[in-house]
Amino acid sequence: MIEIQDIIAQYGEAYRQNHHLLPNQYKVMHDIEACRTSVLGGHVDACDACGFSRISYNSCRNRHCPKCQVLKKERWIDARKDDLLDVGYFHVVFTLPDMLNQLAYQNQKIVYDILFRAAAQTLSELCADKKYLGAQIGFTQILHTWGQNLMHHPHIHCIVPAGGLNVIGQWVHSKKKFFIPVMVLSRKFRGKFLFFLKQAKLELYGFTDDLKDKQAFDRLMSALYQKDWVVYCKPPFKSANHVVEYLGRYTHRIAISNNRILKLDDGQVSFSWRDYRDGNKQKTMVIAADEFIRRFLIHVLPKQFTKIRHYGILSPRNKTTKLKLCKKLTYTIIRDSPTKQLSALDLLKKLTGKDFTICPCCGVGHLSRASPGPAITA
Repeated sequence: MIEIQDIIAQYGEAYRQNHHLLPNQYKVMHDIEACRTSVLGGHVDACDACGFSRISYNSCRNRHCPKCQVLKKERWIDARKDDLLDVGYFHVVFTLPDMLNQLAYQNQKIVYDILFRAAAQTLSELCADKKYLGAQIGFTQILHTWGQNLMHHPHIHCIVPAGGLNVIGQWVHSKKKFFIPVMVLSRKFRGKFLFFLKQAKLELYGFTDDLKDKQAFDRLMSALYQKDWVVYCKPPFKSANHVVEYLGRYTHRIAISNNRILKLDDGQVSFSWRDYRDGNKQKTMVIAADEFIRRFLIHVLPKQFTKIRHYGILSPRNKTTKLKLCKKLTYTIIRDSPTKQLSALDLLKKLTGKDFTICPCCGVGHLSRASPGPAITA
């Protein structure tokens, strides 16, 4: 099986020599290439019955590494189970127009923060309006920056409970279908985003250098105001359990997973993708390894940038007060204590049904870290 690690290992050095990389992009390449190899060190696991031993190398733990996301995702999902209400949930997506892609890439932190802020205020303000719901809602936002072809496509996924808390402390149920017309969402989101963008201190160079001219910038703003921005709402989930399963597909996903990579041959990478413009057909794309790495690195987020955020009754400051009240009002079971965090081995057993502490040699003994002795280093 071909992995992103294989592509970077073979073609990463040449890419670094021929391209200018940001520090965070360079680190991602280094971490993925070193993940679970002797470069990061490791330890020896030994069987307590037959004496079998093996080396376990350390993971890089980089959030852009496909190998390191499974356990993080499962832990995050377990934590979110304590936040779910026994109501329906909606999935709303806010997307930036293609016209903003280059500007967004050159000003990632600024533009992505504005995307979060504009989408959050759009949902919060419209839901507070008695015309639509008249209540404070809570929702989770997840940033994705890619399309299926790995090109730049910034958008926000929002998971929204079907109701909220009104000013007198009552739970207000929303309509079965999403309670805010998509066109209303789109226009308010567009206005919010462009208002914040005009106030931002943007870096303009290269492809966006002409926007330093006020007239050119104003023309872009005018064109964006005239364009219909894409906001859509998917059908509601059947239950809170479906929400958890669905969140797992979006939270810790990276631009492309290893299982979509089909082949690496003579400097060409083949990977599967869905063409949404052609009836959601599954297709195969073949591009040069150099271009594959370029597209992958587009989606490396700024250092310490938070790509999953919670708002309203789900915000950290409201969890112990408003969220607790909402659970009572919606007859949601309240746990006496938060879900205990599972160990890595317990999570693997839960996911695969396999006990990885059992010795693969004798099938009787258990593996544990050998001691005494120093950790293995390169």
